[in-house]
Amino acid sequence: HAFIFLLHSFLQPTTKTSVSIFNFQQPFQHSLRHRVFNLCMEVSCLTYELSELCLGKPPLKSISTSATVAEAIELLRSSGESFVSVWNCDYSECVGKVCMVDVICYLCKEESLLCPESALKASIANVLNKVHGLVVHLEPSSSLLEAIDLILEGAQNLVVPIVQTRRGGISRRKQHQKSSTISGHNGVEFCWLTQEDVIRFLLGSIGLFAPLSAQSIADLDIISSDVLAIDYYSPAASVVEAIAKSLAQQTSVAVVDGDGTFIGEISPFTLACCDESVAAAVTTLSAGDLMSYIDYGGPPEGLVSVVKARLKEKNLEKLLQKFTILTSLTGDMSASSSSDEESPTRSLNSPGRYARSSSYSTRFVRKAEAIVCHPKSSLIAVMIQAIAHRVNYLWVIDDDCSLIGIVTFSNILKVFREHTEMI
Repeated sequence: HAFIFLLHSFLQPTTKTSVSIFNFQQPFQHSLRHRVFNLCMEVSCLTYELSELCLGKPPLKSISTSATVAEAIELLRSSGESFVSVWNCDYSECVGKVCMVDVICYLCKEESLLCPESALKASIANVLNKVHGLVVHLEPSSSLLEAIDLILEGAQNLVVPIVQTRRGGISRRKQHQKSSTISGHNGVEFCWLTQEDVIRFLLGSIGLFAPLSAQSIADLDIISSDVLAIDYYSPAASVVEAIAKSLAQQTSVAVVDGDGTFIGEISPFTLACCDESVAAAVTTLSAGDLMSYIDYGGPPEGLVSVVKARLKEKNLEKLLQKFTILTSLTGDMSASSSSDEESPTRSLNSPGRYARSSSYSTRFVRKAEAIVCHPKSSLIAVMIQAIAHRVNYLWVIDDDCSLIGIVTFSNILKVFREHTEMI
């Protein structure tokens, strides 16, 4: 701010003589002052401390690496969270995170299918993604720019201690709730920041980044052609590794037809809203049928029958006998809707394409579509569209619905990072 004041004073005419000189250059002077101010505000925005982004964030739900897969499933069910943080045995360091997709991919392994009871009793460490650096600890005083750099290096979640901004005046009930959530962390509460949190913050200050924000994603060259894709008729079991990889990349697996036309997606974010019984569907259905299985208010009754029959053909009835916590394959087909998760989205209305409805869950139902954009879409439009639909990416399609590529939050953050290097 002091720098801005000095520049403003320097550019501001102070004498009668200087007035006549500066009047000739007034448009340039005004433009220069405006640009200098914007540049300084951009730098100021990116040096914000992470503690300011953590305000209002809930404390992490935690589990130890010594817990079992069954215990992790139970915590995911009871907490209502999509992810829970995994800590070492003394709760001194967060070593990763786990969600229902990790569990589903683990249960789809051959050894898990043959002996599901042992799979449920195994350590949660067997489910953790082995990619290094997905979860990173940061101090509240760290800057937003540091966070962006770590995200661009591959971090998904930044674990940050919650700074208490209010003193005293805490009710006994809140004190009890607080002590019950932080007892394993030596009296410290943690939250985590995600790519979505950073993008949401930048979107709130997007006016400072004009005209960058108005440029198209094609002109900014942030459309990646390196996508995970599967043919509509391919076995869903063949895409398990791709699902796990897309979860690590915070993207999805595109479902295309033989001509490369985009039909839909198998999304980890939708799978995370399902229960672990989806492992049986992944094992027995095609990619197209799996889309249908997870995209409605409950798995279609016809597909449930198909799954049961194919499990018997493969001598995998133990999936139904031992997974006593499963509900969707044992007759409970109920599901509730959530108006908070429903939002209008752009549909793919071409014949044969799925207009995605809602996925089922024991916790909540999420309605979503495969969110798409056009290469000429502006950066700000893509950011708004992704934030509105709570996704970390958008599929980029042509006018004939052929898949061009994908644009991710990581691609977008790279643009902002490169922009600051030019300042």
